[in-house]
Amino acid sequence: MTKKKFRSKKAAERGANTAIYIILTIISIVWLFPFFYLVIQSLRGESGAATLYFWPKQWTFDNYIKLFTDTSIYNFPRWYGTTLIISIAVTVIQTAIVLVTSYALSRLRFKMRKPLMNLMLVLGMFPGFMSMTAIYFLLKLFGLTQEMGLVGLILVYVASSCMGYYICKGFFDTIPKSLDEAARIDGASRHTVFIKIILPLAKPIIIYTVLTAFMAPWGEYMFASLMAFGDQSYFNVAVGLKYMLQRETISEYFTRFCAASVIISLPITALFMWLQKYYVQGVTGGSVKG
Repeated sequence: MTKKKFRSKKAAERGANTAIYIILTIISIVWLFPFFYLVIQSLRGESGAATLYFWPKQWTFDNYIKLFTDTSIYNFPRWYGTTLIISIAVTVIQTAIVLVTSYALSRLRFKMRKPLMNLMLVLGMFPGFMSMTAIYFLLKLFGLTQEMGLVGLILVYVASSCMGYYICKGFFDTIPKSLDEAARIDGASRHTVFIKIILPLAKPIIIYTVLTAFMAPWGEYMFASLMAFGDQSYFNVAVGLKYMLQRETISEYFTRFCAASVIISLPITALFMWLQKYYVQGVTGGSVKG
C-alpha cells in the first residue's frame, strides 16, 4: 500500500470516527436533558408547573427538605420506604429463584426439560397486564390488597421469576461442566457444587440478576396503583408521584415532584455505575446459546 493510499485510509477512518462521536454526543445530550431539566426544576424556588424561563430566578434546596418534612398531604418518606422494602425483598427472592432454576436447566437433564423451557419462553411473551384484573381479585379474596398490599405486590413480582432464566442459564452454560464432574467425583453434592464452585464463578450474572430484579418493582406503576386502590398510605413512589401532579396540587408540588424524581433515580444510577462492568459481562456472557 502506497503512502498516499495509507494516508487517505487514515483520513477516512478519522472522519468516520469523528462523525460517530458527534452522533453519540448528540444522542447523549438528548437522553440526559430530561434528567438535567429535573435537577434544575427541583432547585427552583418559584412555585408553578410551567415557567417561561429555563433557569430558576431563585435557587433553593427547600423542595428536597419539604419532601421529608411536610407530609400533610403527600407522605413521600412512607412511599419511599415501602418501595425500598418491596424492591429489596423482590431482589433477594427473585435472584435466588432465577439462579437455582437456571442452574437446574443448565446442568440437569430430565424428561420435560425442553418442553418446560419452551413453555416458559412462550408464557413470557404475553404481557402481564392481561391477567392483572384476575390476579387482583384473587389477592383481594385472600386479603392481600391495601394494608397487606406490600405482601401482595412482593408475591406478584416474584411469582414468575423462574421465567427469567434464559440469560442466567446461558451464562451457566459457559462454565465448563468438567468442574462439576470433578467435584462430584470427589464426593461433593449438587448443593455443594452450586454454592462453592458455580456461584463464585458467576459473579457477573448474579449482579445482572440483582440489578434487573431491583429495578423492576422500583418504578412499577400499573399493578401498584391497582393494589393501593387510591389510598395513598399504600402507594409506592411511582404511584405517589403521579398523584403529586393532580390538577389541584400540581402548581404547588411540581418542583417537589422533580426533587422526588431525582432522589428516586439516585439508587438505580449509583448501583448501575458501580456495577456496570459486571452488568455488561453478565449480559454478554449469558447471551450464548445453551
